[in-house]
Amino acid sequence: MNRPKITVVGSGNVGATVAHYLALKELGDIVITDIVEGVPQGKALDLQEAAPIEGYDSLITGANSYEETAGSDVVVITAGIARKPGMSRDDLTDTNVKVIRSVVKEVAKYSPNAHLVLVTNPSDVMAQVAYKESGFAPEKIIGLGGVLDAARFRTFLALELGVSFEDVTAFVLGGHGDDMVPLTRYSFVSGIPVETLLDKATLDRIVQRTRQGGAEIVNYLKTGSAYYAPGASIVQMVEAIIKDKRRIMPCSAYTRGEYGVSDIFLGVPVMLGKNGVEKIYEIELTAEEKAALHKSADGVRRVLSQL
Repeated sequence: MNRPKITVVGSGNVGATVAHYLALKELGDIVITDIVEGVPQGKALDLQEAAPIEGYDSLITGANSYEETAGSDVVVITAGIARKPGMSRDDLTDTNVKVIRSVVKEVAKYSPNAHLVLVTNPSDVMAQVAYKESGFAPEKIIGLGGVLDAARFRTFLALELGVSFEDVTAFVLGGHGDDMVPLTRYSFVSGIPVETLLDKATLDRIVQRTRQGGAEIVNYLKTGSAYYAPGASIVQMVEAIIKDKRRIMPCSAYTRGEYGVSDIFLGVPVMLGKNGVEKIYEIELTAEEKAALHKSADGVRRVLSQL
């Protein structure tokens, strides 16, 4: 059977969780690759042995080289070091840039037609590094950020309102960091604006918790970072590409003047389909929202300038 082929680079908590969700959704055959001998093979076999119980037919293999990943349709890159308490995503930059350059060089060699989903933090910066290293069209490179940040925003809004999580929609723009821009004006509960349901002080508190959502989990875990919500967010993005769903979601995409920002990857509303980022939507922003977005973009540029 000619199924899509999806590679997950990195067999840690995020990579293994992504592979699990991919298998449950039967989005394709899966290769987990990692430099640590035995770990990707063991996790792949464990997931494969769950197939008769969960009822999926995806073939799952583990590897320590990139030959087995050849011809992948989508490559999800999770490799790199994770945050510890007190660290920002930007603190990971120097180490993770070296990792991403090495990984992307191999991926481009064996899967020159793949879409790349960058998860490694800081993900906007890593998407930029992948773009430069791979030579791929920028539309085929997407950074994680907005989908995960919006999921956290939606979660906190739903908890505050006591409503179903699936009835809350929200947008978070900007870099995947402390300067992200959760947009309360574009957040709704079954079409009802959240600004009519919650007062400004409550919304401001939820916005701040969203910005610190990753750090909150890191502070609990002590020795690692989040993986269930990131994994689900990544798979939603992969599904949109594999199934050509043309989903509208906030992702880190290469900008060409949208919102007054150019030549960097930044979280913006995109249409995600078989061609990757098929369109960037420019929604109307207030002067305050636009200033916040530009501040976030400046933060991404600042990290890039240090490379």
